[in-house]
Amino acid sequence: MSKEILLKQANTIRFLAADMVQAANSGHPGAPMGLADIATVLSNHIKLDPNNPQWLNRDRLVFSGGHASSLVYSLLHLWGFDLSLEDLKNFRQTGSKTPGHPEYGHTPGVEITTGPLGQGIANAVGFAMASSYAKYCLNSETAKIIDHHVYCFCGDGDLQEGISYEACATAGHQQLSNLTIIYDSNDITIEGDISIAWSEDVKKRFEAINFDVITIDGHDFEQIDKALTQSRNSDKPTIIIAKTKIGRGAATLEGSHHTHGAPLGDDELKASKQKAGFDPKSSFVIDEDVKKAFDKKESGALLSRAWDKLVKKDLPLSEQNETLNALLNPDYSKIEYPTFEPDSMVATRDSNHKILNAIAKAVPSFIGGSADLAPSNKTELTGLGDFPKGRNIHFGIKEHSMAAIANGMNLYGLFRVFSATFFIFSDYLKPAARVAALSSIPQPFIWTHDSIGVGEDGATHQPIEQLSQFRSLPNFYTFRPADASENVKCWQKALTMNAPTGFVCSRQKLLTLKDKRVFGDVENGGYLLTQRDNATVTLMASGSEVMLALQTACFLESDFGIKANIVSVPCFDLLCEQDQSYIDKIIDPNTKVIAIEASTAMEYYKFADHVIGMDGFGASGKADELFDKFGFTIDKLKVKIKNLMQ
Repeated sequence: MSKEILLKQANTIRFLAADMVQAANSGHPGAPMGLADIATVLSNHIKLDPNNPQWLNRDRLVFSGGHASSLVYSLLHLWGFDLSLEDLKNFRQTGSKTPGHPEYGHTPGVEITTGPLGQGIANAVGFAMASSYAKYCLNSETAKIIDHHVYCFCGDGDLQEGISYEACATAGHQQLSNLTIIYDSNDITIEGDISIAWSEDVKKRFEAINFDVITIDGHDFEQIDKALTQSRNSDKPTIIIAKTKIGRGAATLEGSHHTHGAPLGDDELKASKQKAGFDPKSSFVIDEDVKKAFDKKESGALLSRAWDKLVKKDLPLSEQNETLNALLNPDYSKIEYPTFEPDSMVATRDSNHKILNAIAKAVPSFIGGSADLAPSNKTELTGLGDFPKGRNIHFGIKEHSMAAIANGMNLYGLFRVFSATFFIFSDYLKPAARVAALSSIPQPFIWTHDSIGVGEDGATHQPIEQLSQFRSLPNFYTFRPADASENVKCWQKALTMNAPTGFVCSRQKLLTLKDKRVFGDVENGGYLLTQRDNATVTLMASGSEVMLALQTACFLESDFGIKANIVSVPCFDLLCEQDQSYIDKIIDPNTKVIAIEASTAMEYYKFADHVIGMDGFGASGKADELFDKFGFTIDKLKVKIKNLMQ
């Protein structure tokens, strides 16, 4: 393709992006204008089908710098996705298909939600890891079902975020040759030149973590094309350090940080168009030769149809087709869940281990791992090997990237991927959990060592506010099972949900209760566990505090004549979704309601008159001594409850 048409394509992208930001009177024109040349050449390399956005063997493109969304939408429109010119004109407007940052499931062609800097890099690593494992599962010597590539645009801000180093170190360690990171190295952030805060040698950093590093002029079409070809043929992950100018093509503001997060302005935009030979009076212009050069509908359809033919008709090995179908269509009905004898003592992290292995045995798409805590989290999938040729992923001590990588792997299309760590360290991965909730990514988060029951490790390792934090997160479902049997039911419910779930499990052993439910069940989030005639109080609890509530209720009646009903709350979030008639059946409106939980537990005031929880941090000591110290014993609870009833 001639340099002239390539330049015209790139300038079309530049001015589409600038017009979008100008029309919205907000946004980020600088990065899209600077990346337009690379995006134009990438269009000739990338394999995708706009008519079949979920085609499994498509290349993935992630914009880690989600603020460059006007570039994302321009490309998707030009490639032929279901995104009209009118949609571009409605950029950043309420209800439009073109929000300020790309959102998965909202805009056709957007692979994953990005915006919080650095996470997109980890998501791209997740796509590449999923692709790598898919190759192992599906490819043969004669039929390569999976042979696509993963591209990721990132900027200086992305690489300054710690998550990017975590994720890229994993990519280098795993030798993800199917990953190309395109670094928009324009030396500009919001406050000005990066030198005021950053002086890192990016080339040496990536060489040290086993990347191929290619440095190019990001506005030279030949260099861009050569680099993209080289990266696709590498046996390592690649970073292309593309030296660019932010706001490329702006008449007077090219290279200025002022183009980062504000419209160019009418006069600057008109002067920029005139300088490039475009009509300064026209906006949102796409000439026919540019449309034809960008359009991928025909070429994409040919690629995806050929792949469909390979999968449906030409696979030489029936096992490949069977494996592909099993990965695409997980059958959770085949799971033979473990059973647990009443009165047996089982920590929920231990019951969780048996449940995970039962799921993995029946469902080949179920994989995952821990942030270097598998022996403590009890998350090893026994006998199923290590990634990339097995289903145990060793993420290393990188909680944030672990969760974001798992987000990408879960959206790949073949796998259900869990991540695991101590509950206290969920703080490190909260941004990725939030994106999972925002995007309805069904990642199971496994968090063990759930309370002051952690014991001697002390306050730094004892989660206090975390339950409340995740229960307050919309579209996120936090399960804290009271015992092993309740844990099974939590998983049975979670696997039906199109949303992220958290499993908060105990280190200490818990008594397995006899199933004497009065009304409701785990799938409702809370249920009436025991009921007494003429009860005057309802005790609500989750996890290890359920047994404590049951025991305390016995002494309340024998010592003070106070009769208590008990409600187990394995998933507060699901309970909140029940209608009032259900709530009234499990929480007698004529009783005083008291919640008991070894955490801040402020959310229980939605249902409770009083909350007995933690109002400070934990301490170092034996678990039983700590429960006594902080008032979670039968003797102390019964007195507190008696006083609250007066």
